[in-house]
Amino acid sequence: MPHGNTLTYERTLYPEIEPYETGMLDVGEGHSLYYERVGTPGAKPAVFLHGGPGGGMAPSHRRQWDPALYDVLLFDQRGCGQSLPFAEIQHNDTWRIVSDIERLREMCGHEAWQVFGGSWGATLALAYAQTHPERTTEIVLRGVFLARQQEKGWLYRFGASQIMAEQWDSFTALIPEDERDDLVKAYYARLTSEDEPTRLAAAKEWSLWEGTVATLLPNEGLLEEFADPSKAVPFARICARFFLEDFFLEEGQLLRDVEKIKHIPGIIVQGRHDICTPPSAAWSLKKAWPESDLWIVDDAGHSASEPGIIDGLVRATDKLAGKLS
Repeated sequence: MPHGNTLTYERTLYPEIEPYETGMLDVGEGHSLYYERVGTPGAKPAVFLHGGPGGGMAPSHRRQWDPALYDVLLFDQRGCGQSLPFAEIQHNDTWRIVSDIERLREMCGHEAWQVFGGSWGATLALAYAQTHPERTTEIVLRGVFLARQQEKGWLYRFGASQIMAEQWDSFTALIPEDERDDLVKAYYARLTSEDEPTRLAAAKEWSLWEGTVATLLPNEGLLEEFADPSKAVPFARICARFFLEDFFLEEGQLLRDVEKIKHIPGIIVQGRHDICTPPSAAWSLKKAWPESDLWIVDDAGHSASEPGIIDGLVRATDKLAGKLS
């Protein structure tokens, strides 16, 4: 973590690593999940849950654990990345993904594992751990999103719009004024349109808005990635669907059920200037789960690529593997 005012971080991502196993797992209902396993077979088990909903894996995600100490499974969630069918929203919801994680654990032969997720992945990690606490050894979270109305409203009604005002105007410009009282509904209608140019335009604008609020400082490389149709289309379609359906969660459910995981070691890494998932959610979780560690990174936003967030996440996995006291 930072020292004094120098903001020097000790932990960086581990070196590039290739999977020792890749494959597709048929989970039924027409869905097959692409997965990778990295690290040392038989070492400390962990599972990585990517963000979105609708995001996907990246090679950098493999590098958040010491490969000599961990055996990590990463996978593209339903409709995401290399999973099939591409950008599919049917039979795709929170609880089906929770069941998918269990199928993957059984496939790997682990009794239990560390659950690691950021943003939507943090939401999913909490949902999984609260459903299967006996299968969860530790929890590592980044950019906590509890899927409450106040958090959804912050991102798509009023809140982030006041900070990223000019980008908000670009995001809302695609939608006629008489539909702007429910932007998620308006975007979803376009993202599921029969007209391909309409779908692509909506996917690009939705994804650019999410990319804009993801980093403390502008990141043109990240925005270019978000504008790529191969990433923007599944991200926007699936993300909008989950927002429209309240993430298939009851209001306040993840805080209400925190009692189920209080005995599980947990580390929360949160950027102080996170515009996408503001620190109030992480603080609410910490108050409900005082046994967890909350590490606030004062010079970071939301993205897992920011130096302070990297330091915190790698420090967390190192600590849980016994490398740090």
